[in-house]
Amino acid sequence: MAKRDYYDVLGVGRTASADELKKAYRKKAKELHPDRNSDNPTAEAEFKEVNEAYDVLKDAEKKAAYDRFGHAAFEGGMGGGGGARGGYGQQADFNSAFSDVFEDLFGDFMGRGGQARSRVQRGSDLRYNLRITLEEAFAGVQKTINVPSSTGCDACHGTGAEGGAEPVTCPTCAGMGKVRAQQGFFTVERTCPTCNGLGQIIKNPCKVCHGVGRVEKDRSLSVNIPKGVETGTRIRLAGEGEAGLRGGPSGDLYIFIEVREHTIFQRDGVNLYCRVPVSVATAALGGEVEVPTIDGGMSRVKVPAGSQTGKQMRLRGKGMPSLRGAGQGDMMIELAVETPVNLTARQKEILREFDTLSVDNNPEGQSFFSKVKGFWDGMKS
Repeated sequence: MAKRDYYDVLGVGRTASADELKKAYRKKAKELHPDRNSDNPTAEAEFKEVNEAYDVLKDAEKKAAYDRFGHAAFEGGMGGGGGARGGYGQQADFNSAFSDVFEDLFGDFMGRGGQARSRVQRGSDLRYNLRITLEEAFAGVQKTINVPSSTGCDACHGTGAEGGAEPVTCPTCAGMGKVRAQQGFFTVERTCPTCNGLGQIIKNPCKVCHGVGRVEKDRSLSVNIPKGVETGTRIRLAGEGEAGLRGGPSGDLYIFIEVREHTIFQRDGVNLYCRVPVSVATAALGGEVEVPTIDGGMSRVKVPAGSQTGKQMRLRGKGMPSLRGAGQGDMMIELAVETPVNLTARQKEILREFDTLSVDNNPEGQSFFSKVKGFWDGMKS
């Protein structure tokens, strides 16, 4: 039976690009795989035919020969893909072809088969939680922190080998960091068990770090906290994380800021809120109160006559600075009219007299009881 044209087998034209050939092969290989076509007796033969076609057309030299001479280019065992070769040759061709697709599908996940891993590995990033006061967040502060982390071994200069000698290529994986194993039609790649994927081994490990290239050590770092930071602000210190494996670059240190709650001020972004108690007399007659500010100073605030609990007044520019330097927030003063306690007999007498004379002095109370009366009248009707 005459062999089918390889382009027809893959369902592409003769001008198909390498990517088009690979896509066509992947589609055909999935459709015709024997594991998915147990009820189709011709599937295995067609599957081998597809692999044979792709094995030739994926290779630039073989493809050029096939385009010029057709199947005759590989007769007599020359080149790949000839149907006259034994089963072992066909199996090898299939493994080679399918391996390309396997790497294309899973290469990114497994680190790209066929490429040697980097000899060094970057260190891990570290996180440090730092608590500061609201005053420190207002003015900015410099803090010294102790960070337990891995640092490069001084004895071997981070190489992991005694005397700083260079590691040697792993004999098991030849420096690839991976080993391949055949499982039927599949080529499976696994991390090399000898070098753990590094592609290199150390014959004479450093006695200090035991071949790792880094040691555990506490470090003191000085950190500049800019003014205006909030809870959740993240500061990155490049290269201050964990040391890389066997001389690899260090990771980064991320400092997460937490601003403690304040006993006087409440923060909302760049604005501050302060609840200030005032006496009944001051709220009724008007006056002044002194309020603290976050910078450690005091400000006098005028209280209008007839002020009620909850009334707010604004002190412009007395809030928190913006982290990005866009001005400064405001401070909001909220009045809390305070009811006096532990009254003397004379004070009680004065208040009773005042209450007797208070006919039209309580607008909020009058409004409330007027609404209550309307509610009751509505219920009766």
